[in-house]
Amino acid sequence: MGTGTTLNVEVAGAGQGTKSLTRHIPTVVRFLMGLLFFVFGLNGFLNFIPPPAEPMPEASVAFSEALMKTGYMFPLIKGTEVLVGVLLLANRFVPLALTLLAPVMVNIVAFHVFLAPMGMGMTVVLLVMHLYLAWAYRAAFRPMLAFRATPGAK
Repeated sequence: MGTGTTLNVEVAGAGQGTKSLTRHIPTVVRFLMGLLFFVFGLNGFLNFIPPPAEPMPEASVAFSEALMKTGYMFPLIKGTEVLVGVLLLANRFVPLALTLLAPVMVNIVAFHVFLAPMGMGMTVVLLVMHLYLAWAYRAAFRPMLAFRATPGAK
């Protein structure tokens, strides 16, 4: 009987270790995603990461130049990336940050699918991270996804 009790404690301890490890996954993903968007958003303003050695496809260069020529779209996108990165890193308003990031992610995926397929690996990683965090914070999105909502209802 004493052996059975000890064995049960060890099994419970092993389960606790696994459970405690998996509860940190959203934090790690949130931090990595926040860091990526913060750094690449800042790079849009400060240009501290050198451009790729291989030339970009002509259509992707034209698209990027068009965003910059508007005078507001490129700073808006990069400013959103910086803001989302800060929010994710600080663990503040994470569902809002993920919502703000959704249209940016759609455009990143579309850009790499249609204009620059060479960067698809990192795009898939970012998309998986974004979808994972949206799933991890799904309880915060549940009221927003109500089929029929009533103003002022709780």
